[in-house]
Amino acid sequence: MLAIRLPQSVEKRLEKLARRTGRTKSFYAREAILQHLEDLEDMYLAERALERIRSGEDETIPIEDVMKRHGMED
Repeated sequence: MLAIRLPQSVEKRLEKLARRTGRTKSFYAREAILQHLEDLEDMYLAERALERIRSGEDETIPIEDVMKRHGMED
């Protein structure tokens, strides 16, 4: 179960869409989450990885080294 607070303008749009289509507000909230969750995960995990690199917690590997390691040299 999930309860969320939405701005009133978004709530009204969601109610209007649900009423016009005969679906529930929950249906559209679920669809929005399912469609965008992967993008959000990618974005926030990438931001965290960048923070770790900038803080020196993690290191990067030059692409040339990666290619060489996997036999993909030019």
